[in-house]
Amino acid sequence: MEEMKEKKHEIRSRVAQLLEALPEKEVIDRTGQIEDRLFDFANFLEAKIVLLYLNGNFEVASKNIIQKSYDLNKIVVLPVLPLESSKLTLLKVDNIDADLIADGSGALTPDPNRCKRVPIDRIDIALIPGVAFDEKGGRIGVGDGFYDRLIPKLPATTRKVALAFDDQVFPYVPMESHDKHVDIIITEKRVIYKI
Repeated sequence: MEEMKEKKHEIRSRVAQLLEALPEKEVIDRTGQIEDRLFDFANFLEAKIVLLYLNGNFEVASKNIIQKSYDLNKIVVLPVLPLESSKLTLLKVDNIDADLIADGSGALTPDPNRCKRVPIDRIDIALIPGVAFDEKGGRIGVGDGFYDRLIPKLPATTRKVALAFDDQVFPYVPMESHDKHVDIIITEKRVIYKI
């Protein structure tokens, strides 16, 4: 167990070094290529209710994706990431600028006083953030386990899609029994379907 945690920590550190070394222009260009692939992706285009995310460090930026989703008349749903509990809350966000507040850690989160709850079984497609992935859909997140608890609650018909720079895709990432896979990974170079 400790060895597995150490391997995950090493991969997170390697990804951090790789991404910190990228020039800003290259990050912007690669992010644009990922967005283009996503917006050409049939599962995304057909989806009406999309679960998106507010990116943290070493996750593909999501603000343009959220805005474009509004432009495509999609219902945008964002998770409320609880600081202390494992309670899962998904909220419909109608305006990215007006419907977010800072949580206890200073991160932006949907305002429960402005946003309506969305049942998890209504989600058509879920964009799942992560730090590292493998070609079998293995995923390493930031380590809080939120998305590992969320993924099994999504309907089987909901596509679980990760966005990542190709540098974040490894031949293998260590997976523990509680770790959950994604179905599809979209990078700036390719679309990877879980084998």
